[in-house]
Order: sequence, then C-alpha cells, then structure tokens
Amino acid sequence: MKQYFYSFLIAIYVLAGITLGLPKYSAYLLSSELASDQKVEEIMVQDVQPNPEVASYVFNNQDFVYDYNSEVSQLAQLPPTAQTGDEESAVLGTDDSRWIEINLSQQRLYAWDNGNQIGNYLISSGKWAPTPTGDFRIWTKLASTTMKGGSKALGTYYYLPNVPCTMYFYKGYGLHGTYWHNNFGHPMSHGCVNMRTPDACTIFNWASVGTRVNIHY
Repeated sequence: MKQYFYSFLIAIYVLAGITLGLPKYSAYLLSSELASDQKVEEIMVQDVQPNPEVASYVFNNQDFVYDYNSEVSQLAQLPPTAQTGDEESAVLGTDDSRWIEINLSQQRLYAWDNGNQIGNYLISSGKWAPTPTGDFRIWTKLASTTMKGGSKALGTYYYLPNVPCTMYFYKGYGLHGTYWHNNFGHPMSHGCVNMRTPDACTIFNWASVGTRVNIHY
C-alpha cells in the first residue's frame, strides 16, 4: 500500500512541476508551510534551551556538522530567556519609537530608534521561498530554537537545531542568527531573514515582543 501511496505522491510532484515549474512549486510548498497555523503551534511548544549535544544539521537535503561551542563563542551575550506574546494581540499597545526596517533589494536590515538609524546589517532573505513584505510585529522571541521543513522530494528539506536569537514576526517567518552559511548580502533562506549571529543577537536584545518590522523592496 505504501508503495502505491509514494508512487501517487511522485506523480503529483511531477504533474505540479510540469504545470508550475519545480522552483515555483517548491516555493509554494515552503511558503504555505511557514504561514500555517500548525507551524505557529510547533513554535509555541518548543524547548528553547540550546542543546550542545546536537552537532549536525541538514540544509537543502545535505548533511553537515558544526561546532556548537564555536557558534556560542561568537555571541557577546546569549539571551537567557524567551519572550512570547500572542501573534495577533502583540500589535496592541506597542511603542513605535523603535522599529526594524528590512530592504530586500539592498539585503539590509536597519534599526531605528526615535527617528535615528542606530543599526545597519547585511541579511539574506528568501531564495527558495519569498520573504513576505509589509508591516508586521515580533510575536515571539526564542533564544534558541529548532527549525525544520521543506521537502526531501524537491531538495529543500532542512533541519536546523540551535538557531540562535530568533524573533518570529509573521507565522513561521523570523529574523535569526545563522551558522549554516556566510553568504550575507544575497538571498539564501527558505523565507526567513538570516543574519550573522552576533548581529541577530544585538537586535534580539534591543527589540521586544511587539516591535514593528517593515519589509519592502
């Protein structure tokens, strides 16, 4: 029975690939997954404590090994706790004197405080799926989290433990530190906003749940 089921799935992938093109179909799957309520539920129940025993990860179906202690040593201060708000109500009662601007054309993040630009950082936005544009609010902050998703059949599967200084701003889309590439200034993500880990943690400690995030081209 399983053999027939897998054959059926492969046929669906092939037909969708012919109709939409595999890159577009892959991006559609990733975007739908990140924007789902199920993804939000997974985020809410995660254990946010870093696990130094985990030293391997998967990025676009490829296995890698990383040095957890080296990653942590990059941080000036690893945030000790997570902050969580309700995704819908976090926009209420927010002080907009601080806000985050992300320019996808420039691949840069700007931090603003009382009309003054106090931060300017390179990022990597969505390559395999688009980063959403518009006005959002940080709805939860996780000092460390696990990110996984994508499709093994389409070559976009990822499993990334100990992702540091993560700030989710819309469903499963977030700003976060990055240890699996160093190609900042160019799109490299599955929809999130990748930052150098020290930069992400600087913003993590500066921003709060409810901070405005404006993303545009």
